Amino acid sequence: MNVIEVKNLFKIFGEHPNRAFPLLEQGKSKAEILEKTGNTVAINNANFFVKKQEVFVIMGLSGSGKSTVIRCLNRLIEPTRGEVLIDEFDIVKMSREDILQTRRKKMSMVFQHFALLPQRTILGNAEYGLEISGVEEEERRQKAMEALDQVGLQGYEHQFPSELSGGMQQRVGLARALANDPEVLLMDEAFSALDPLIRNQMQDELLELQARMNKTIVFITHDLDEALKLGDRICIMKDGAVVQTGTPEEILTEPADDYVKAFVQNVDRTKVITASSIMRKATMVTLPKDGPNVAIRRMEQAGISAIYAIDSERYFKGIIRIDDAVKLSRSKTDDLSSITFDGVYTTTPDTPIGNLLGWAIESSYPMAVQDETGKLLGIVDRSAIMAEVNNNFDEEDMPVTLKEWEANGSELTEQEG
Repeated sequence: MNVIEVKNLFKIFGEHPNRAFPLLEQGKSKAEILEKTGNTVAINNANFFVKKQEVFVIMGLSGSGKSTVIRCLNRLIEPTRGEVLIDEFDIVKMSREDILQTRRKKMSMVFQHFALLPQRTILGNAEYGLEISGVEEEERRQKAMEALDQVGLQGYEHQFPSELSGGMQQRVGLARALANDPEVLLMDEAFSALDPLIRNQMQDELLELQARMNKTIVFITHDLDEALKLGDRICIMKDGAVVQTGTPEEILTEPADDYVKAFVQNVDRTKVITASSIMRKATMVTLPKDGPNVAIRRMEQAGISAIYAIDSERYFKGIIRIDDAVKLSRSKTDDLSSITFDGVYTTTPDTPIGNLLGWAIESSYPMAVQDETGKLLGIVDRSAIMAEVNNNFDEEDMPVTLKEWEANGSELTEQEG
């Protein structure tokens, strides 16, 4: 379900903005249109949608139009053309009263520069939006206190903004946005003014908060690492136009053009590429249905020396090794569970491959990829991880342990079967 849909959105700054449209249709650049008309093309035919309860990151360099877009979503800036649908209602066509109600009840905004009222206490700032919405004092105090508790500021409610650090002040801004329990949270470079360590901490806290509250979040940033860390999907803009929209993995592995390639070329892919993207189908037997001869035959056909065992509901049970299966067959015994080896590394599909490097050096068998219930989805072998590592590091930058691993790769691959 889409909470926000942006369709053919334009924003032209300057007098007589309609003069820009014929030039846009001719394919003129933003700079050429500025020179010919004096108008600035801030948004150029932007189209995207935001799913319910996802973190949607819009990123780009200065002048790309990202901050203008987010202000069009709540009409702090008036679009020149296009539609902005919030739960299928076009905010561009709303009356001023309807817009105010939408801002107060459906969406809230967190700004880069905290925009706190210095003469008000932390509690007074957190409840300010509710106060101007006419909420009774007791109710708004309760909601503001709950919001402060959510962002870890309980006990600070009677202090003033000047008495708090930058990170704590941004938490106040976040609490103020959360106090009216909005469906949509708009965050415009919310962490850009913070020191790197505090910024990283705030990113972690936002992810923890999102896991508890499941809001729909539109987050603006110019930092690719921040976008990759926070975004369920990322929209990259250039000169007011949307260049590419996709998951972090799609942005890294399938850049739409040279502009996106330039963005991602120095990213540590091992922190973003996940097990799901490099896993492959496992050769399997099912317990207790299959016996040792079935296991031996499947291993022979696949040219492997170990096979993955599941039960009738696909829950992963372990591996069957060829030597053990042959011995069991000779003993005229059919129960594979007696030789099922469960000392196999497992992981989840969303685990970054950088977290699997230690295993890649140690293990003799491909890693089993399981869903959250324990069902087998596929396997990841060391060669796939090594290929991604080679794509990420120059030879001189490769960790020593991985150089050693690569030097002995043929031996390890043979052990792996």
